[in-house]
Amino acid sequence: MDTYSLLREVADSWVLLVMFCFFVGAGIWAFLPSQGDAREDARMIPLRNDVDKKVCSGACETCSCVGLLEKLKGFDDV
Repeated sequence: MDTYSLLREVADSWVLLVMFCFFVGAGIWAFLPSQGDAREDARMIPLRNDVDKKVCSGACETCSCVGLLEKLKGFDDV
């Protein structure tokens, strides 16, 4: 038996079994309850850098930024 045939037999049987066991083990590991924080972190990746940009109109009397808007009126060209 030449080397190619021997390696082909090993790859067709044992290596395939090892790869399948690795695949099943990785799937089980990913859904363990202890991995909940990692799944939550991965789920929030698209929203991680989002910043709520709330534009204040300054129309309400109780607005805390009314004084700030008055100070910034002269900086329109900046």
